[in-house]
Amino acid sequence: MSDLPRKAVTRTAKLAALPLGFAGRATWGLGKRIVGESAEIVGRELQQRTAEQLFKVLGELKGGAMKFGQALSVFESALPEEVAGPYRAALTKLQEAAPPMPTSTVHRVLDERLGEGWPDLFLEFEDKPAAAASIGQVHRGVWHDGREVAVKVQYPGAGEALLSDLNQLSRFARLLGPLIPGMDIKPLIAELKDRVSEELDYGLEAQAQQAHAEEFTDDPDVVVPGVVHQCDQVLITEWIDGIPLSEIISRGTREQRDRAGQLLARFLFSGPARTGLLHADPHPGNFRLLPGGPGGEDDWRLGVLDFGTVDRLPGGLPTPIGDSLRMTIDGEAEAVYELLCAEGFVKESIELDPSAVLDYLLPIIEPARVDEFTFTRGWMRSQAARVADPRSPAYQLGKQLNLPPAYLLIHRVTLSTIGVLCQLGSTVRLREELEEWLPGFAEEAPEEEPAAEA
Repeated sequence: MSDLPRKAVTRTAKLAALPLGFAGRATWGLGKRIVGESAEIVGRELQQRTAEQLFKVLGELKGGAMKFGQALSVFESALPEEVAGPYRAALTKLQEAAPPMPTSTVHRVLDERLGEGWPDLFLEFEDKPAAAASIGQVHRGVWHDGREVAVKVQYPGAGEALLSDLNQLSRFARLLGPLIPGMDIKPLIAELKDRVSEELDYGLEAQAQQAHAEEFTDDPDVVVPGVVHQCDQVLITEWIDGIPLSEIISRGTREQRDRAGQLLARFLFSGPARTGLLHADPHPGNFRLLPGGPGGEDDWRLGVLDFGTVDRLPGGLPTPIGDSLRMTIDGEAEAVYELLCAEGFVKESIELDPSAVLDYLLPIIEPARVDEFTFTRGWMRSQAARVADPRSPAYQLGKQLNLPPAYLLIHRVTLSTIGVLCQLGSTVRLREELEEWLPGFAEEAPEEEPAAEA
């Protein structure tokens, strides 16, 4: 590949060809069945071909197309197993890699941003990228002071490509809808578009990453690499080794899965409380397991990467989230309903039965009701099916609920994290993390009355 495909007409043609390809394969599958091949075998082959084409195009284009694919990838656990199987390998590939930028392009960007003498800043610099993402790729190097570093270089034209892709994807969002039952694709694409300018700004990313690095310095459970240098289109941070979470998902031990899940939940809820920022891109490519946790070299820590998308929450996660969770667990239907109305989850023109709302919420918050919960793909699929079946009361009620803009990103991050926990199959003490970090969840004990004087 010579460069990031920048011409709108080229990118649009590639994306527009996707639905045509889906239709062509359906016709091919029908022909196979006419000549007597098993419908089940043909169906599996059809899904495999569809997955390969979809994620090949998304990965090649990088930009918004790949960003969208990464956002979808954490929801694969909601798909029925017979559909999810063929897609899983293609989705995992998308989380970790994409076709690289040519070396000449990388050097040109470094010449422009760091100056023509940029090689003198490094003791070593590897031209072959160590990883590729939606708007940039990462090279490994050694900084002039001897520190191992990750050098993130933004693709030229990434901003235009990102917006062009997302605009095009939104035009045939309905065709992509069946990939994730019960999820409306259009709002996901709209929200990704809203974050474009922020993600392209490596200055903002450097600030968010450094805030986390400083807060989590010497933390026994979480590692965030510090920022070494930043300028337009180039971000240099400390390098961390570790096992990518995608590898833990595919072949990790039970111990690794449970530890990764616990730490992921801890980071999700402790981050906003400790930094005022919510890491808003929780796909497996952004996490690593590193040895050397509290239990020694045989224990694990969670390494966290990519702070290009964050939600700014100066007071931590909103207290109404914790309040509503606690009251739902306690069965306080009226109080929960009043709070949802006050926060805009129920519009003024809508009137719902508080008991029905409670029945809708209880299965979703099941992991918070028990001391320990095992997240599984089966549980995720059952939740997706419950809210996606037009015949179910949950579907009818869900259609009448509203998601206020202030909660949109929090909602997506929480859903995405749960999706990753289900991919891991982790057993997690979620309630413990909520009580520690989520404002409003653990009801404060009443102050003791002063002892009466004798």
